[in-house]
Amino acid sequence: MLIILTAFLITGATGLSLSSITTNIRIGAGGAYSIISRSLGVEIAGSIGIPLYLSQALAVALYMFAFREGWQGLFPEHSAALIDLGLFMAVVGTAAVSARFAFRVQFVVLGLMFLALASAVAGALIHPFEEPLRLWGQFPGAPEDGFPGTSYWGVFAIFFTAATGIMAGANMSGELADPRRSIPRGTIAAILVSLCVYLGFAYWFARIASPEELVSNYRVMADRALWSPAVIAGLLGAIFTQGLVSLVGASRILQALAAHRVIPRGERLARKSTSGEPRTALFLTAGLVATALLLRELNTIAPLITMFFLITYSMVNVAVLVEQSLGLVSFRPLLHVPRTVPLVGLVALAVVIAVYGYLTRRDIEPPYGDVRSGMFVAIAEWAVKRATRLRGPAAPFTSWEWPPASRQPPSVRTWLRPPPISGTRRCSPIGR
Repeated sequence: MLIILTAFLITGATGLSLSSITTNIRIGAGGAYSIISRSLGVEIAGSIGIPLYLSQALAVALYMFAFREGWQGLFPEHSAALIDLGLFMAVVGTAAVSARFAFRVQFVVLGLMFLALASAVAGALIHPFEEPLRLWGQFPGAPEDGFPGTSYWGVFAIFFTAATGIMAGANMSGELADPRRSIPRGTIAAILVSLCVYLGFAYWFARIASPEELVSNYRVMADRALWSPAVIAGLLGAIFTQGLVSLVGASRILQALAAHRVIPRGERLARKSTSGEPRTALFLTAGLVATALLLRELNTIAPLITMFFLITYSMVNVAVLVEQSLGLVSFRPLLHVPRTVPLVGLVALAVVIAVYGYLTRRDIEPPYGDVRSGMFVAIAEWAVKRATRLRGPAAPFTSWEWPPASRQPPSVRTWLRPPPISGTRRCSPIGR
């Protein structure tokens, strides 16, 4: 429950910030990238938009891995490679038709999800709550491979990807008739409904099965449901539609980056078909997803997605905080949020900086070398060359003897003294 609340604390604050700023301007295509570019400039937005695009594209591979796990639970004899290939073709083919068609598919999946949730909750009638509620303690890892467990933040890095769907509506901002109205309502409603469902099922799982069974039986939700096929269909459908939404959204972020010339030589990526679909960006994103599928490991991709999303969320909150702090007349959102909201949303960046600072102060001796020393030497060399060129008419300090014969360092006045001017020159009173 702490992991769920931590994740939704970040996404909730970011969702409010996102909603506030979208009620102030009419954002274009690209969702969060468009918001940041309107507030902090294309340069900063581009540096954030590329990680955002990568996180959305990698999320497609993540959902495909999850779909394969669920499918093999039903049909263990099916080949993993064939499952991935078939799902990849289905997702890309659906997205290539049109965004409108992809949205219609989601309505069907939404019905399956409601049926799955109802069947799981009704399962308590035939499988009553028998396990005591353990709110705190040591919980085991996966027994089949001897994994003893991991830390709180390790689990958080995997789980946080389940709370990143708040960007789905914003990423489709270019397709919405009234994004100023639709994005705030849809985003906030999605956060509240998801939070209630996640907390409710965390309690449901804890009371329906023991911790040992939960880490060894991945079908426990279907086994305890009133009608297990409904749960399986709902889970697989939800995974499919999440992969579909991520692919559609990622292609539009890439198209917006190319249209603003953030990506060099991206004229083809910026083009749209006659129906308004960024097909070139879509197929390039599909190629990136196919490459990520070669990693063959869900837990390898999830932390990367979490890192990219946390960076994007932090910058959305920074954009709102800057707009609020400057007191600009142009910033008049229909949805006003207190300044503490974007500050809470920045907790993600603050946690990363705090952990880095703590580890730096510990002066850890790693068992391997790294390139930081060489990197800092290269930066210092570049800075010295840059400073030498920027000194203007004054002679660079390398023209003096250093160290001097007396071995005493010269004063700052000596270093900064310009060379003597030969000849005489008349100066006007202003020049003097």
